[in-house]
Amino acid sequence: QVQLLESGGGLVQAGGSLRLSCAASGRTFSSYTMGWFRRAPGKEREFVAAIKWSGDSTRYADSVKGRFTISRDNAKNTLYLQMNSLKPEDTAVYYCAAARIRIGVPLGAANYDYWGQGTQVTVSS
Repeated sequence: QVQLLESGGGLVQAGGSLRLSCAASGRTFSSYTMGWFRRAPGKEREFVAAIKWSGDSTRYADSVKGRFTISRDNAKNTLYLQMNSLKPEDTAVYYCAAARIRIGVPLGAANYDYWGQGTQVTVSS
């Protein structure tokens, strides 16, 4: 089992940047595929980005491609999401999640087994 704790959210102006972190407990972080999801007010949770347990494959939602970068440091048990050129429509609670799947990089939330509590990102226009 793994416990996840997000940090780094906040209020930023449009065009600005934020870096989210997700600290994982346990000694098996490197075996999990990790993902970021978000939920905006009044909307369904949506996939943002994911990275394979090995770190050699990533996937992004079309809405963030070219602006967001997912990365991981297995030595520090930490997942990151660098968010640049932020837009008001990026405003949401951002969640990190861990999946035991080791084949491919899943996009669907149902594939993820463990979730953090979320961190709020607010982008002002």
